[in-house]
Amino acid sequence: MVTIKDIARIANVSHTTVSRALNDSPLIKPDTKRKILEIASQLNYTPNYNAKSLVLQKSYTIGLFFTSISNGTSASFFVDTVKGVNQVINQEYNLFVRGIDDYHDFSSIHKRRFDGIILMSQSEEDHAFIAHVTQESIPLVVLNRDVSGLTITNITANDREGSFQAVHYLIENGHSDIAIIEGIKGFKSSYERKMGYLDALKSHHLASRSDWMIPGNYTMESGYSAMRQLLSLPHPPTAVFCSNDDMAIGAMNAAFANGIDVPKDMSIIGFDDIDPAKYTTPSLSTIKRPIEKISILGAEKLLKMLEEQTFEYEKLFVHTELIVRNSVSELVK
Repeated sequence: MVTIKDIARIANVSHTTVSRALNDSPLIKPDTKRKILEIASQLNYTPNYNAKSLVLQKSYTIGLFFTSISNGTSASFFVDTVKGVNQVINQEYNLFVRGIDDYHDFSSIHKRRFDGIILMSQSEEDHAFIAHVTQESIPLVVLNRDVSGLTITNITANDREGSFQAVHYLIENGHSDIAIIEGIKGFKSSYERKMGYLDALKSHHLASRSDWMIPGNYTMESGYSAMRQLLSLPHPPTAVFCSNDDMAIGAMNAAFANGIDVPKDMSIIGFDDIDPAKYTTPSLSTIKRPIEKISILGAEKLLKMLEEQTFEYEKLFVHTELIVRNSVSELVK
């Protein structure tokens, strides 16, 4: 196996010079750096990250944490997050993916194990984890949930704005009897999307009804069950805003199973714009929350922090977008 000492001997320089050249140090002259890189390439040199990590006191591991992977994180949400981060994290780093709720305590989460952490935050219960990571001085980027009052980099979509868009679109199509299938209780996204729903009703002087606000848990099964509950009411709504697309797909299936035509008899709109939303029958109108884009931005910010050893904290909002397809129709009175 080729080592740094082998390259140093051939280049007639010190192994420190080789190490600096391979790490793109500005202290090395361009001609010397180019010569060393050419020799390393000819010898098919592969860095020994285990040895390198001991010298530099780096783990070469980035943690990607979710509030929970098994409870409330849909498959599409999980895939888009990992896909976005993985596009940016180069092969120099290992990506470690875990749910916070897998831990009884956070003693194993420390600077020797993680160079940096990305948190896809879904609940205020994450505060203890965030406090531990910052206390350990591990560079941290928090995605998805607006975290106030902390000096961390925070990137999120405006869920309240997005759900307002969705309900406003239903109202524009003549609907005034609009229900909501909510997300998991305690998740910030569930709260923000419900508030956007209520804001839209209020802005159009429409009353909200408690029997049209049905709890769900972000799964297709809960969307199916919630729609059955709505259809059993003496006065069912004419339109339903679902707090994510998985529940919207479940709700559409429940409507079909009960002889309800979507969108002729019932309009349905979702949130997230997952890939299957394009291929449902009818295709699902929804709010695009660019989770993959948010994850890419988060990973880029973390890598910049690690490479430049700078900790410029910032808060970024990524706008949502109304995606009009075929699951909403104008109400004919």
